Amino acid sequence: MDALIIEEKKGANYILLEISGVINSYTFAEFRSKVYTYIRQSNLVLDLSEVTGIDSSGLGVLMGAFNDGEESGFTLYLMRPSTAAHEALDSTGFTDTFNIIHSVTEVV
Repeated sequence: MDALIIEEKKGANYILLEISGVINSYTFAEFRSKVYTYIRQSNLVLDLSEVTGIDSSGLGVLMGAFNDGEESGFTLYLMRPSTAAHEALDSTGFTDTFNIIHSVTEVV
């Protein structure tokens, strides 16, 4: 079974979730819960550098969080997406829509 590890850190104007593993239909429940809660409270940075795969359920969470952030006045940032994460994002055709950053110092 796939595993997903989520570590939380707080910055001055953002919450950082460091994600490791696979985001899929078996693992996305906790991911979805945290992402949807935090994007309504603060800017949210998802460090995707250790993500080994994302399926359509994980991509759905990212799209929903992006929209929820815009409605709440906060921004979703995707930091250092792994090759697997970048390929999954590219498959949506919305890669340019997301705020992709290399460091939390880029959070506005």
